[in-house]
Amino acid sequence: MYFATAQDEVVCLCRDLIRIDTSNPTSTELEAARYIAAKLEEVGLAAELVESAPGRASVFARIPGADPSRGALMLHSHLDVVPADPSGWSVDPFEGVIKDGYLWGRGAIDMKDTVAVYLAVARELARTGTTPPRDLVFAFLADEEAGGKFGSHWLVQNRPDLFEGVTEAIGEGGGFSFPVDDARRLYPIENAQRGQAWLRLVATGRAGHGSSPNEENAVTRLAEAVSAIGRHRFPLHLIDPVRTLAREFAALRGVEFDEDDLEATLDRLGPAGHQLLDVITRNSANPTTLEAGYQTNVIPGQATASIDGRFLPGQEDALLAEIDGLLPDGVKREFIHQDIAMETPFEGRLVDAMCEAIRSEDPDGHPAPYCNPGGTDAKALTGLGIRCYGFKALRMPHDLEYGKLFHGVDERVPLDGLTFGVRVVGKLALTS
Repeated sequence: MYFATAQDEVVCLCRDLIRIDTSNPTSTELEAARYIAAKLEEVGLAAELVESAPGRASVFARIPGADPSRGALMLHSHLDVVPADPSGWSVDPFEGVIKDGYLWGRGAIDMKDTVAVYLAVARELARTGTTPPRDLVFAFLADEEAGGKFGSHWLVQNRPDLFEGVTEAIGEGGGFSFPVDDARRLYPIENAQRGQAWLRLVATGRAGHGSSPNEENAVTRLAEAVSAIGRHRFPLHLIDPVRTLAREFAALRGVEFDEDDLEATLDRLGPAGHQLLDVITRNSANPTTLEAGYQTNVIPGQATASIDGRFLPGQEDALLAEIDGLLPDGVKREFIHQDIAMETPFEGRLVDAMCEAIRSEDPDGHPAPYCNPGGTDAKALTGLGIRCYGFKALRMPHDLEYGKLFHGVDERVPLDGLTFGVRVVGKLALTS
């Protein structure tokens, strides 16, 4: 009986997944989870579908390795996507259109592309009866886009058995190509993440009539706080993965790297250097929502705003102290959500295998460590002592900016990027 290879089927798998609307919070992952479970069982793999709440579904499968004494490698990806407003798109975001050498749709980059790559690799290993050197655990998770309450965090707390023996993991957050010049590419492999400090600012004051002077106006106090935070420029701070990444990129570009004058180094690296490094050389805090009042002629006694704060490893206290210093009288902060920053050593057999798998498929590719400016399900997995890396294994064309596709309009992935990912991850599965 003929079976397609992983390269043959990965585009179709990804297109099928894009056509299943898993927008979070307006839909659930259940239909996609059932699709994946069926695809795994079709090739003889035992798939366990787990619901943390009605419809909030994740899927796990394990392929035994040759050496059961070695820790298992988990390949994790998430099934949910952010919503998409079709009115702004040139195609239906949930049709899975193939045109111009790309597969278009919500989730094409974040991250049904990687779901499809990992699924295709798992299916090929099972079809061919190939035994990897150690156990491989494939995890397709719910709710990453909303912080993993119904996905990774719930699973770690309630089903730790699913992670039994897992010592290392790869997922989203790195392993994509970034252009160095017309011929060469950098592949930042995530081994660190900034932490999350999502804050609510609460401004209080004296309620009153809108026609009367009021020096204790809560809205004014809130506006001052939001403006100060939004315009604040946090100081530069280098962590080891970013230092190594910056040195590697500067060397490839033939630019002097001067850690004592990092601003000048970034300027010498030009727009590409700023694009790659600005967001991971500082903490950040961005105002995102405002709420106050109920009528034009009434000054409210309270006004609130939310702030998306992110901090580099070891920098949470510094971030909060700087924000506190920007708050005027009458404004206090409280946490909406808080999660860790993380950093994993960029060394060992898995790291070597990731780097070699990239180089084997892209001789002009240069792997380097990287800090993810956002967060992923890896934050939950580290609670089990799992060493986590971001490794999508995605090669992008130089004229398409990877970062702008996340949560953006006309999200799309190159078809040859999907097949590249299958080859790289397939090699990694057999060498790590």
